[in-house]
Amino acid sequence: MDTHQLLRELPPVDEVLGLIPAAAKQSLPHKVIVDQIRTAIAEIRKQVLAGQLADPEDLTPRQVAELALKKAYGYWQPNLRPVINATGVVLHTNLGRAVLSSQAREAIYIITKGYSNLELDLETGERGSRYSHVVELLCQLTGAEAALVVNNNAAAVLLALNTLAQGKEVIVSRGQLVEIGGSFRVPEVMSASGARLVEVGTTNKTYQRDYRKAITEDTALLLKVHPSNYRIMGFTQETSLEDLVALGAETGLPVMEDLGSGFLVDLRPYGITGEPTVQEEIKAGADIVTFSGDKLLGGPQAGIIVGKKKYVDQMAKNQLTRALRVDKLTMAALEATLRAYLWEPEQTIEMVPILKMLTVKSEILQKRAATLAVKLQNSLEDKVQVSIEPGVSQAGGGSLPMLELPTTLVTLRPGGGRVDKWAARLRQGTPAVMVRIADGKLVLDVRTVLEEEEESLLEALADCLPLS
Repeated sequence: MDTHQLLRELPPVDEVLGLIPAAAKQSLPHKVIVDQIRTAIAEIRKQVLAGQLADPEDLTPRQVAELALKKAYGYWQPNLRPVINATGVVLHTNLGRAVLSSQAREAIYIITKGYSNLELDLETGERGSRYSHVVELLCQLTGAEAALVVNNNAAAVLLALNTLAQGKEVIVSRGQLVEIGGSFRVPEVMSASGARLVEVGTTNKTYQRDYRKAITEDTALLLKVHPSNYRIMGFTQETSLEDLVALGAETGLPVMEDLGSGFLVDLRPYGITGEPTVQEEIKAGADIVTFSGDKLLGGPQAGIIVGKKKYVDQMAKNQLTRALRVDKLTMAALEATLRAYLWEPEQTIEMVPILKMLTVKSEILQKRAATLAVKLQNSLEDKVQVSIEPGVSQAGGGSLPMLELPTTLVTLRPGGGRVDKWAARLRQGTPAVMVRIADGKLVLDVRTVLEEEEESLLEALADCLPLS
């Protein structure tokens, strides 16, 4: 047939709709089905015009119905879906960073069932503050006088600078003017806050005297910024928080630290060093400390501000605070996460998934990897070569960039085909699975696979491997 004859073979929407099974019509909205039928017909028409379809059998109403139904189910699948993280990156920014604890998930579920006392004081019956649900906990855990929560750490930095230094100067080391994921740049956030940046020192060396020389009558704040996933090695000198606090006391200037990740428990006994706890920075005299809720704290996305009451109170009154506030779901998850830190450190680590992943013993990872490898080999038989080998996991999320966590990897080497295609099928499956690719193999790191996900992971691998 020529092109015009083929186009005339395309069925009308109503005819295709009549071939959609009743079960599909009950599980999918009528509008979605009709829209996807039209989309399917439009795509086929485009292929015909491009000379890519020449067989009338590809244009039958049933063929179109099957294509439309596939599209409809794909469209109806939620865009935000669960993913099994087998990459070994604990705080994977693209995968939502921290995995919430069971207590945090339960808290969210309970709060979503109905109304809540988000801004109501149940004792007095008067209007309350949404921040009151976590302020006492944060002060108790960190030793700070006051606390405030906004929607992420960038917002916390923006609010603090806007409140304390709008139209004034903020002194910061050149070596701390970093850019992190999503093009978040410290100088640009400072500019957006209305504060004026004053750079001191050099990229690799900044001394207390550099800050001292830069202080003028317009200086409002001394700022120390966590370098996130950026480090300067070798011939370096960084001004300590203690030195900045001493200079602040001498000159009457507040000292703020953007701590970024925000440890509340000391993991040095587990060999994890290089990251101070929030408590240590408050004890060292920082007037304001900001950090993330969904990094090393192990909670929901949030920006947490702790410090001296006179400064935090000013931020709470800033009009930006309303624009940057968190909702009831975040507050519920954050409170539940913080309550886990009231237990002894060993119990806290067991309750907070991120901490458990960071500190899990090597022998446990070896055992889990060996068990997974045996099950995979039995399931996939001789279609894929399954091995276990030593490897390294990462903390991720701009946290602990120099830390290498020894782990045991499960590797899958297929007998043929392209590994990237297999990884794509896993990524696009249900459940979605994220893996690494190295040396022509799929690489699975069990450190970041939750124990309750292991059976689903096995099923996903069995369904997708090997690729025909």
